[in-house]
Amino acid sequence: MAETARSPIDPEIISRVAQIHLRARMVVEGYVSGLHRSPYKGFSVEFAEHREYVAGDDLRYLDWKVFGKSDRYYVKQYEEETNLVCQLVVDVSESMDFGTEGVRKHDYALTVAASLAYLVTSQHDSAGLVLFDEGIRTVLQPGSSQGHLRRIFASLEGAEPGGRTSLGVVLARVAERVRRRGLVVVVSDLLGDVNEVIEGLRRLRSRGHDVIVFHVLDPAEIEFPFERMTLFEGLEQFPELLADPKALRQAYLDGVSAFQDALRAACLGERIDLVEMDTRTPLDVALSSYLAKRAASGRRGGRA
Repeated sequence: MAETARSPIDPEIISRVAQIHLRARMVVEGYVSGLHRSPYKGFSVEFAEHREYVAGDDLRYLDWKVFGKSDRYYVKQYEEETNLVCQLVVDVSESMDFGTEGVRKHDYALTVAASLAYLVTSQHDSAGLVLFDEGIRTVLQPGSSQGHLRRIFASLEGAEPGGRTSLGVVLARVAERVRRRGLVVVVSDLLGDVNEVIEGLRRLRSRGHDVIVFHVLDPAEIEFPFERMTLFEGLEQFPELLADPKALRQAYLDGVSAFQDALRAACLGERIDLVEMDTRTPLDVALSSYLAKRAASGRRGGRA
């Protein structure tokens, strides 16, 4: 049987590309090629009003239905929904260094962030970047120029995983720093105390931001497929542990399930979009989730 062709947005394929700007371009262009129409003509354009035709106007935008009713030429006028600010808040702590499917969570998360930055700036919106572990490592204020996009790519490419996670503290600091309302995108494995994570997300919502959380895990963290006696390597200053996985499996899976249930309930209550991804999830899921949230925030009049 012939092997099924893999999508160009497959994380394992993308991870083989060393330069992050090329990864981002592959993801966005791969996503765009699957749409019926180009986002560069339609993503951020909404019909605003009619105005009377004047010489030199593009005839493609004549509204023939209006002409049929009024016997006068009117042009559909479109208005770009610009100036949305998207803050990308990306976890680069040591726990993100884990990977069992040929893709580390770290590389997956950086590719998600780079792809979103590429898409955001292509729409003439502004993208900012925050890299964090137990504290804030890097801050790039929002911008939309090609030079700014290159700075985002350079910061992502230079980020190595390390340090402990303190997501609740970091999100509280981000909420204090980001005073202009917009869209905050958090990309993290969220490993830590679930109540602290939830409180940090609530702080962002209390400031009026729309929030998307990309919860990135490795498949092994979800499924716990280990069978034999295993030496588990400690991350974020935790010690190594030699254990029989069969004795741990049920308690571990129950703990993961309880964490996910609490997070889902809190995000639903706070109107936060929670997107659960493992490192096998095609990367276009992040783009479609962003675009849906961006469209919704625009319709609410909640642009920054």
